[in-house]
Amino acid sequence: MSSLRNGVMQVRNIMTSAARQSGIPGGLPASSLPFSVKNRYALTVGFILFFGSGLAAPFWLVRHQLLKK
Repeated sequence: MSSLRNGVMQVRNIMTSAARQSGIPGGLPASSLPFSVKNRYALTVGFILFFGSGLAAPFWLVRHQLLKK
């Protein structure tokens, strides 16, 4: 039983040190993102534009093909 506990503690220590050395500046998870999450309205507009353009593109392309002569 004690060898199992020692093994669990060793794994826990390895995982804790790996998380500490992960290279996240300041330790904040959102600090490594390529966009800001501070302004939620700007983030919402950005998400709508990004995902909306990807969802609308096939419909625009089909409409373009149908309107061509």
